[in-house]
Amino acid sequence: MDYQMIAYALLGALAIALAIAATTDFLRRKIYNWLVLAIVVLAPVWWWVAALEPWPEMAIQLGMAVATFAVGAGLFALGAMGGGDVKLISALALWFAPLIYLKFLFLTALIGGLLTILFAGFHVARRRKDKIAIPYGMAIAAAGLWTIFSTYGAFLGLTGATA
Repeated sequence: MDYQMIAYALLGALAIALAIAATTDFLRRKIYNWLVLAIVVLAPVWWWVAALEPWPEMAIQLGMAVATFAVGAGLFALGAMGGGDVKLISALALWFAPLIYLKFLFLTALIGGLLTILFAGFHVARRRKDKIAIPYGMAIAAAGLWTIFSTYGAFLGLTGATA
């Protein structure tokens, strides 16, 4: 079986899902449950293609997702994060190894901060008094795409390097 073709398809599907999430979050301030569910359902197929062992690798992936969801649920309860954002960032924990996931979280925070500054500037320029709605799914998706291409770009033949 050609695992490389399956890996291409899975990473491509994840990239498309992230692009859809960013677009719908920007346009409608919504990340659809079916989209997050697709990311979650495809993760075990990715584990199989990546030859992850059930213990400890798959267990660590699941633990990161649960921990991320728990922290995100707290932020959601405080009104600091949207429910779709929490689900999306938790689903991505299933795809990235622990150190790569930490890099992804850092990048998400960095892009999210820049996005917040940009949206706040537009908000002030329009002299609006209502609460600023930041489509944080855009930051999550951008960081996810960056992480996919920086981590697997050589494998996918998208850089000059070879895997």
